[in-house]
Amino acid sequence: MSFAPVLHAEWIKIRTLRSLLGALAAILVATAAFSALASADADGGDTDPLFSVFFGISFGQVAAIAFGTAAVSCEFRGGALRLTLSAVPDRGRWFAVKATAIALPVLAVGLLTGFVTLLVGRAVLGGSAPGWSEGVRAAVGCGLHLTLMALFAAGLAAVLRSGIVTLSVLIPFLLIVSFVVGDLSGGVADFLPDRAGQVALHSHGDGMLGPWSGLAVTALWAAAALFAGAWSLRRRDA
Repeated sequence: MSFAPVLHAEWIKIRTLRSLLGALAAILVATAAFSALASADADGGDTDPLFSVFFGISFGQVAAIAFGTAAVSCEFRGGALRLTLSAVPDRGRWFAVKATAIALPVLAVGLLTGFVTLLVGRAVLGGSAPGWSEGVRAAVGCGLHLTLMALFAAGLAAVLRSGIVTLSVLIPFLLIVSFVVGDLSGGVADFLPDRAGQVALHSHGDGMLGPWSGLAVTALWAAAALFAGAWSLRRRDA
């Protein structure tokens, strides 16, 4: 079976599962809502106005991770993967299509989220809002970061073969390791997948990474996770 019909089949799976559609909606709602609250609470001074506008991505990326995890882990319930592989025996091709089917809707929602968040943040901040140039850069970076985090989660879910286990690893990682340990470990923390990608949302990077090099680091994490997931699918029984 060629790429296009397999992609169509995977898209049907996504749009018929309410949990996946809910996760996509949560990306937009969580990011925009928490960003608006952070912008309203920003008091200028040493506050980075650009990151205040996009502060909610810390919550939106949790929804993106949930989407990527659920889209893959559902294949490992009730023998669904065996049925899928009977139609698409080439496991590498199927996983590439699955990753594409995850990336495209998250990228679309992520870009929408970025620009909606930017407009809301500028309206709330008024005269202290960031300029359009860096705001558009951050909005695009927001969409790319959310997409890469969803793919990172998808690759890990293919390795662990369980949505619960994957989220049990990733959610504490984001909420504890990144926020607590990250602030104490100096430059090494800049290379964590979530922190690296969020450099694009800051007016001034304090670490070694810039906006695009930070996203490149997150892309490497996502690529490594997808490679591990593809390897696991090839080596283990369905």
